[in-house]
Amino acid sequence: MRIGYIFPGQGAQAVGMLADLRANFAHIDERLSQASKIINEDLVRLITAGPEERLNETEITQPVMLAMSVALFDVWCKAGGAMPTAVAGHSLGEYSALTAVGVFDFDEAIALVHERGKLMQAAVPKGEGAMAAVLGLELDELASICEDVEGVVTPANINSPGQVVIAGAATSVEIVVDRVLAEGDKRKRVVPLDVSVPSHCELMKPAADGVERLLSDVTMHEPSCPIFQNVDAMPTQAVTEIRDRLIRQLTAPVRWADCVTTMVASGCEMLIECGPGKVLTGLARRIDRHMNCKAIGSVDDFDSVLEATA
Repeated sequence: MRIGYIFPGQGAQAVGMLADLRANFAHIDERLSQASKIINEDLVRLITAGPEERLNETEITQPVMLAMSVALFDVWCKAGGAMPTAVAGHSLGEYSALTAVGVFDFDEAIALVHERGKLMQAAVPKGEGAMAAVLGLELDELASICEDVEGVVTPANINSPGQVVIAGAATSVEIVVDRVLAEGDKRKRVVPLDVSVPSHCELMKPAADGVERLLSDVTMHEPSCPIFQNVDAMPTQAVTEIRDRLIRQLTAPVRWADCVTTMVASGCEMLIECGPGKVLTGLARRIDRHMNCKAIGSVDDFDSVLEATA
């Protein structure tokens, strides 16, 4: 079976995540301990007991999610899980995907996303940026509303039909939200996101410049399979293209729906979500309810998917 692996980004983290898998596979906490030494933060304790506020800080969330996702992929492969035909990652998850298929060394990847998180946090003062999920409105109509609003606000995550996240200056995001809800259409809903930075919009340009400098100092290898990257949903194994798309990713929208549908169109018979939670599995079903997508973020799911793909 041709299997594509998808890796979640920020928003999937939670205190206590992967608890049953961590209890069964010591390697996960070993990876967390390895990451802890690199960023000087006790991630095992943080994930076990919180506080949630610290876990949700971008500079911490990013190395945590990468460490957890890559560790789960390691465990999966050691258990006999199928090697990937292709990979993709949602936003920060793109770095997890690239690490899993050998582009980045684990230690370098942890340090890289830790610094990336700091750059993103520094780009926009806390409280001056915002993100919100808009449900029940088509992309073109939402983009048109954003264009009519002063200040920075734009579609940031194109997750599935009828679910698009907007990002930008807090006041501009608020105006777009008010206009979306003004007609009183109950099919339209808005969910403000509890994030510390407005990702994937032009406010991240200073962070993108910083990431470009960081990537120039990091050794990158050709991935073992194609990666479908966020900025254009097209596959590549060329290191120069991967680096360029990672830089552009910070200010460009995440074309997640396109990534997933293109992976399936390229021949992936199943997608496996490799990381905490089932956010991407849920999105896959919104994109195409017939899409064969499974999560392995619990012992029961891990075992059942492993058996189904053996």
